[in-house]
Amino acid sequence: MKHLFKTQLNWTSKNIVDSSKRFYSKTHQIDIEGKPILDISAAKAFKGDPELYNPEDLLLSSLVSCHMMSYLYVCSQNGIEVLSYSDNAEATLEVNPDGSGRFTEVRLNPKVTIVNSDKVDLALELHQKANQLCFIANSCNFPVVHNASCEVA
Repeated sequence: MKHLFKTQLNWTSKNIVDSSKRFYSKTHQIDIEGKPILDISAAKAFKGDPELYNPEDLLLSSLVSCHMMSYLYVCSQNGIEVLSYSDNAEATLEVNPDGSGRFTEVRLNPKVTIVNSDKVDLALELHQKANQLCFIANSCNFPVVHNASCEVA
C-alpha cells in the first residue's frame, strides 16, 4: 500500500535582504491543501527568523509526534490504558566546515501515565515496538534514543 503526500513551497525574490551581497531571506511558506499555511525560515543560527518554525524544528516535531501515535497504537493493542503522554525531545545537528551537516541523534524523553499498575514494564518496552512502526523513525539515518518513564495514576 502506498500513500502520496503533497506540499507546495512558495518563495519570491522580494525576500532579498541585501542584493549587493545576494543575501536572501530564508522565510518562505509551505502550503498543504486544506491546511493552514506554515510560515517557515531557517534556524536563528543560520540567519533565519527565530520566531518562525524551521526545518529542523519540523523534523524533530514529526519524529516525536509519529512516535507518540505509534506508541498509543501499540498500547491499545496490548490493553494498556494511557492517560497522558508528554515528551521533551532533543536533536543534535552537526554542521561541517563546508556548511553541510546532518542530525546525528535524536533523544526522545517520553513520560507516560497509565492506569494499569501491572503493565508498567510492558508500557516501557513498547517504546521499542513503537519505534519499529514509526514511519518517520524508519525514514531517518540517525539513531533515535528513548529515555522513557512511566507512572501509574
